[in-house]
Amino acid sequence: MARVKRGVTAHAKHKKVYKAAKGFRGRRKNTIRAAKAAVDKAAQYAFVGRKLKKRTFRALWIQRLNAAVRPFGLTYSRFIDGLAKSGVVVDRKVLSDLAIHEPAAFQAIAEKAKAALAA
Repeated sequence: MARVKRGVTAHAKHKKVYKAAKGFRGRRKNTIRAAKAAVDKAAQYAFVGRKLKKRTFRALWIQRLNAAVRPFGLTYSRFIDGLAKSGVVVDRKVLSDLAIHEPAAFQAIAEKAKAALAA
C-alpha cells in the first residue's frame, strides 16, 4: 500500500484556524497550538454572546416601554397587564418600535390598555 503524506491536509486545516485567528494578538495569531485554543475559546464566547444578546435587547425594549407609558399615567407592568386584559397581542419589540417611530399609534394602544385596566 502506498504511503500517504498528510502535509497538504494539515496545511489546509491550519490555514482555516489561522484565518479565524486573524486580528488576534501575539502568538495567538500565528502559532497553531495557541491559535487553535484561542479560536475555540472565541467560539464559546460567541455562542454565549448570541444568547445574551436576546436578553439584552428584551431588557432594552422593556426600559423603552416603561419610559414611553409613564406620560400616560401607567407603569410598564400595568401597561402589559392592560394589554393582556384588552386582548392586544403585540410583542415588546414591536411596541418599542411603535413608541419611537409612531407615537400616535402607540398612544392609541396605551389608551386601550388603560381603559381595560379601569374596566
